[in-house]
Amino acid sequence: MLYEDLKIATKSLGFYTIEDFAKYIGVTTSEVLKWEEKDEVPYTISFIVHLLKGEEKSLENSSLDTLIEECLPLATLLEEASSFPHKLEEMFLLQKELNDSTNGNNWELGTNKYGKEINWLRCIHMEVSELIESTPWKHWKNINAAPDMNNIHVELVDIWHFLMSYILQETNIPKAVSLVNTHCIYEANSEVDVKLMVKESEKLSYIAFAIQTGNMPSFSGIERFIDQYFRCCKISGLSFTWLQKLYIGKNCLNKFRQDNGYKEGTYIKEWNGKEDNVIMVSILEEYENIDFNLLYTKLTEAYSKL
Repeated sequence: MLYEDLKIATKSLGFYTIEDFAKYIGVTTSEVLKWEEKDEVPYTISFIVHLLKGEEKSLENSSLDTLIEECLPLATLLEEASSFPHKLEEMFLLQKELNDSTNGNNWELGTNKYGKEINWLRCIHMEVSELIESTPWKHWKNINAAPDMNNIHVELVDIWHFLMSYILQETNIPKAVSLVNTHCIYEANSEVDVKLMVKESEKLSYIAFAIQTGNMPSFSGIERFIDQYFRCCKISGLSFTWLQKLYIGKNCLNKFRQDNGYKEGTYIKEWNGKEDNVIMVSILEEYENIDFNLLYTKLTEAYSKL
């Protein structure tokens, strides 16, 4: 709406001057002067006039369309977020089930059924190292190489396995879900700053060392872990939706490995020239929705062809 049009509209509504109208709607005189200078009225003011007139059809305005378009990704993210508690509970239940079957009951006490010590903090540290190895961090070798983002995402999922296990060692599933839930609402970066990703990933190791050396209380360490972990996901371009899908895939693959001699050392990790992780991800990409049982069947079919 133009300023001149506003003058006419306000008089038709019973206001003697635009200043009277401005006072009515709580706008300052300086703002009115800006409208007059530009001969342009903000959409919100035009909308108020429209409402006061009682017109049925709303005004069309390109700026409103732009605003709505900008809000759609957030609206979609918030809609997805409503399913996060259920997805988190599913992941924590699967992780506990995997740990129970692999390590035996009472693994939370720090040893598996064979008497072997379980150190989730060390596991996280080692997976962080593997993540960094997937980037061209070395100043003496392949300095212009591209990072292997697919493998970086897989390594982040591996870290998530061990982080969930550490959380479950310290608390129960309902509490774990409530601790993690709000951290899942983020928008993953479309462009990855590799240098920043490496720097932020290393902080996961620092947190692990701080807890292990007694310089950080375990429970506050968990909160720091969760916050830093999802920061790494955001920076690396790994959305929560894809994290959850990859987790189901990797959890299934871990179960498949255990069922096929991984602990005994007889499992074959290279499948016709490709690592089993790569095969698993390729199967996930074929399906928009895939559950644990279907993926396990597809892995079995692929493994039988070796």
